[in-house]
Amino acid sequence: MAGSRGAGRTAAPSVRPEKRRSEPELEPEPEPEPSLLRTSPLSHSTGSDSDISDGEESVFSGLEDSGSDSSEDDDEGDEEGKDGALSDEGHSGMEKTTEEQVQDGSPGLRTAVASARTGDEYAEDSSDEEDIRNTVGNVPLEWYADFPHVGYDLDGRRIYKPLRTRDELDQFLDKMDDPDYWRTVQDPMTGQDLRLTDEQVALVRRLQSGQFGDMGFNPYEPAVDFFSGDVMIHPVTNRPADKRSFIPSLVEKEKVSRMVHAIKMGWIQPRRPRDPTPSFYDLWAQEDPNAVLGRHKMHVPAPKLALPGHAESYNPPPEYLLSEEEHLAWEQQEPGERKQSFLPRKFPSLRAVPAYGRFIQERFERCLDLYLCPRQRKMRVNVDPEDLIPKLPRPRDLQPFPTCQALVYRGHSDLVRCLSVSPGGQWLVSGSDDGSLRFWEVATARCVRTVPVGGVVKSVAWNPSPAVCLVAAAVEDSVLVLNPALGDRLVADSTDQLLSAFVPPEEPPLQPARWLEASEEERQVGLRLRVCHGKPVTQVTWHGRGDYLAVVLATQGHTQVLIHQLSRRRSQSPFRRSHGQVQRVAFHPARPFLLVASQRSVRLYHLLRQELTKKLMPNCKWVSSLAVHPAGDNVICGSYDSKLVWFDLDLSTKPYRMLSLSLLSTWFPSPRHHKKALRAVAFHPRYPLFASGSDDGSVIVCHGMVYNDLLQNPLLVPVKVLKGHALTRDLGVLDVVFHPTQPWVFSSGADGTIRLFT
Repeated sequence: MAGSRGAGRTAAPSVRPEKRRSEPELEPEPEPEPSLLRTSPLSHSTGSDSDISDGEESVFSGLEDSGSDSSEDDDEGDEEGKDGALSDEGHSGMEKTTEEQVQDGSPGLRTAVASARTGDEYAEDSSDEEDIRNTVGNVPLEWYADFPHVGYDLDGRRIYKPLRTRDELDQFLDKMDDPDYWRTVQDPMTGQDLRLTDEQVALVRRLQSGQFGDMGFNPYEPAVDFFSGDVMIHPVTNRPADKRSFIPSLVEKEKVSRMVHAIKMGWIQPRRPRDPTPSFYDLWAQEDPNAVLGRHKMHVPAPKLALPGHAESYNPPPEYLLSEEEHLAWEQQEPGERKQSFLPRKFPSLRAVPAYGRFIQERFERCLDLYLCPRQRKMRVNVDPEDLIPKLPRPRDLQPFPTCQALVYRGHSDLVRCLSVSPGGQWLVSGSDDGSLRFWEVATARCVRTVPVGGVVKSVAWNPSPAVCLVAAAVEDSVLVLNPALGDRLVADSTDQLLSAFVPPEEPPLQPARWLEASEEERQVGLRLRVCHGKPVTQVTWHGRGDYLAVVLATQGHTQVLIHQLSRRRSQSPFRRSHGQVQRVAFHPARPFLLVASQRSVRLYHLLRQELTKKLMPNCKWVSSLAVHPAGDNVICGSYDSKLVWFDLDLSTKPYRMLSLSLLSTWFPSPRHHKKALRAVAFHPRYPLFASGSDDGSVIVCHGMVYNDLLQNPLLVPVKVLKGHALTRDLGVLDVVFHPTQPWVFSSGADGTIRLFT
């Protein structure tokens, strides 16, 4: 195979040098620029060699000439392959043989000689077509993207793509070494690399810059009109006019009739003449001309520095100069506590003033204030202050409520701490620091009985059940259960029978309190039972049914609250751990709930489920008193920081309304509000009233209407401020309680009196 290739290579040049010597008149062939022309002479030998394999043929696949595929050329190739090893002597013989073959009329050699005489036929080709040696045809080359060939020749043989074994490193080296690499492109038809000439590069640059390809083309030549402005005697076309050009159109007539109908109906409006004056928009019309940056709506100018005063002067007045003691005190102060950041000094003249030592530091602090200090513009709403006052009904429309003092109950020698009214409203019991319990007749203010208990009475509570006549009083560490024997004798006797019917168990259970029977002497004054706790008792309250009793002990731990059952004489501690110092407890009037008020919160416990239901946050410093609405859905709390808080249990765990000094002052223009701590709060059992007593000696009665409609909020209106108690030891009203059936309120004070307001 190598021999045949070598024979083909040596046979073809044996003809061409001789022809060049025999044709001296031909011009020397110029060096061809493209590689296509440089390899074209080999096409005669390579196109007819049948022994070349596909891999070797692909090297010259793009260089074949379609006109050299004849059988005669194949024969000549065989003969030349046989004589390929001849020496220089065989050249003359070859010339003779060639001349004889030319005279004999051999067509193959005649063609070769003609091509040798005329040189390369493509060197002077002036056609605008692309490379015509590739006989693939006008076929998209992407069809052959996945094949090793690019098409077929006239005989149906494949035209293979050139081998490309060059990698990116070889391309990079060519890019660095070859100075003409930038003007080398790849021919898409043959796959060969072509070097662009200077004229081709200039043409590409002109096309890239948007110019015309031909340098001699003038795009600005004067235009010659085909139709001149003069009237010609001959028409442009001699075609006769159509008939429709002089007959009225029915289609146009229908369109015009439609437009006339639309104009009559008002569907088509005549065009209004446009205003020729241009319209301009002022972008800055809404800006404040006084603002530095009008486009920034929230821009706040920096505050200016304070102007220097007399102290900054180089010759200040004598009163601005500090003495020695003031100078030492100024040095001992912290920099943030000093009124002035410098010491005033006196100089004889301005030339004697030295440079200010803190100048750079003060400038730096000023810069920090300018860009680090946040400045925010707060939008103030211009509202009439009168509009902020709630529109409340007039107090006279909310009657009845207590308005004046009716009776004064005198008899205690010390401050009266607690009050309680019988369920029928006929009797009143009071406990005092003088160590006695007093029973009063409400209508006459007459003291009907005095029971000495031998200690300070902290709390007293009348049994709410009308079938039982019992009073519980908290004295030191015990709870005394008394039968005052007032009112109906049958009720008093049945109460004693109920207490005496208890049979103690054989084994006394372990309880947090001890139940003791009263002695004969104590029974004479009305005492029936004594419940001892070992810790001071601060409050006692009854359940609504009259059988259970809750007490609050002044101790730490989970035993601060105890619940006693009177019929079975049992005591229990309902809590396992403590949540702060308990101040007040109260039973829910209708449901098995227990409200426990500590210093900062009010907890609502479910006694049957033994779980915490709600935790109310009064936002007060110290809760002092607690009361539950008769319906059970609202709670009020009083605090030592003179606040009254209303809770709606169905609404939220946060206060629905807080009645403090600032709010009440808007309702009452005169100073009618609690200025000191609240000691007691109370609800009326029947009327929509609640009251609060304070250390300022006043009782404020408010209208508190709770509606059955859950969508309507309670109406809270302060209606009356009741005064009458004198301040004693900075204490005023200590307890407040309403009459069960009448709109009356009782108050006990530190002055040792009880007052009834009706």
